[in-house]
Amino acid sequence: MRFAALLTLATATLATAVSVPSKWRHLLHQQFPSSSSQQLSVNKDNVNAWNIHTLEEFPNYTLRVKEEVRLCDPDVKQYVGYVDVEGKSDDKHFFFWFFESRRNPAKDPLVLWLNGGPGCSSLTGLLMELGPCKVNPGGNGTTINPDSWNNEANLVFLDQPINVGFSYTDGDAVTNTVDAADDVYAFLQLFLSKYNKYKELDFHVTGESYAGHYVPAIGAKILSENEAISSTKKSNKFEIKLKGLAIGNGLTDPLVQYEYYADMAADKTYGPILDESDIETMRSKYPTCKSLIQSCYKWNTAFTCVPGAIYCNNAMIQPFQKTGLNIYDIRSKCDPSNPLCYSILGDIEAYLNQPEVQAALNVDRQYEGCKQDINMKFMMAGDWMKPFVRVLPPILAKGINVLIYAGDADYICNWIGNKAWTLELEWEHSEGFQNAKDEKWISKGTGKPAGEFRHFKNFAFLRVYEAGHMVPYDQPKHSSEMINMFIGHSHKD
Repeated sequence: MRFAALLTLATATLATAVSVPSKWRHLLHQQFPSSSSQQLSVNKDNVNAWNIHTLEEFPNYTLRVKEEVRLCDPDVKQYVGYVDVEGKSDDKHFFFWFFESRRNPAKDPLVLWLNGGPGCSSLTGLLMELGPCKVNPGGNGTTINPDSWNNEANLVFLDQPINVGFSYTDGDAVTNTVDAADDVYAFLQLFLSKYNKYKELDFHVTGESYAGHYVPAIGAKILSENEAISSTKKSNKFEIKLKGLAIGNGLTDPLVQYEYYADMAADKTYGPILDESDIETMRSKYPTCKSLIQSCYKWNTAFTCVPGAIYCNNAMIQPFQKTGLNIYDIRSKCDPSNPLCYSILGDIEAYLNQPEVQAALNVDRQYEGCKQDINMKFMMAGDWMKPFVRVLPPILAKGINVLIYAGDADYICNWIGNKAWTLELEWEHSEGFQNAKDEKWISKGTGKPAGEFRHFKNFAFLRVYEAGHMVPYDQPKHSSEMINMFIGHSHKD
């Protein structure tokens, strides 16, 4: 889902693990519900009714699938299941939910969607944002989403890293983006070898928020493996036909992005949201923040990366907390019914924890949309501030299309900071991108001004008007048009 509030997640999850200066302790509060291992009582025979698939190249991985699913969008073919990973001392189990394209499953691209957090389930994207259906108020069923991204794409939602959503382990959790990317790659190999009719389709990795880390890492992993496969005749792995990466309101280059919180707080489009003294204080603290992030970028260790997360989140996010506004959409107040500001998140949990829904999905675990302990583990591993932006230049050099889009009412991963890092990115066509003009986007579907974009060669930045952190939730028609243009352009190339 979203990249959960940087301050409350970064500091709250570290509160029991590191020594925090006393002047910051009043900022620490629990943002996520605690993790739960509670299991629901469902039919065990149903849970064990799986279609099993393995690959010799991945001896520790097993794919198990249920193919007859009629939830959400009963008019399209669906698969749900798990990728099971046998470890030396523990096992991991990743949950996925796949929907065929409503238009032409045999030819339309395959799109993977990932929510962020780190620690939030991708089923939030399914049932709140871009999936084939949306949950009803109270969690009593779902309603078809006419603007789903599977209108013109085969769409798969993956709960990763481990312990997110319906994914689970009895042992150690994944604590960093690189390990998470390895598991995603193994899943893709097993799924596409099992259902090889999708193997030749154009493939796109998409996501929002902390997926600003995940998406570049997964893209780099796929391309690295593809290169290894093409250089040897002995591998039975197959090349994944990666065509594009799309990141919405992501955290990709913290060094640049953290500088622009003050600008977002001062921006007059929906504000300003803070007074001048708060904004100037934020600006005065950025040099220290910058120095700490630079240390992380240089040394890439937990010891050098955790301090920047603590200091910078307090310096740049704490002033926002007093406003009472929704940090993911500054146009409204935070909904008090849910700690993440949206009542629909509770509806999703209610729906997915119904016994009949769990029986249909072959799951027997309590669903939680976001989990604090996963966030803490990523924080303690120093993953938060790491520069996954650095893997994008070689990805662009290989001709992969990259779209960075951002709703302009989001504060936490705001459009100003996202645009800034795209302009500062050093790649082979940096000058061309910097000299390109911003163009207005008039939606063909609604006829309304939908945003503004800048592009050069295979790199694009898009500001989406009147949208917060979850662009597909706030602008469903425009987000659907956006992704269809992106994957369609990639297909033509």
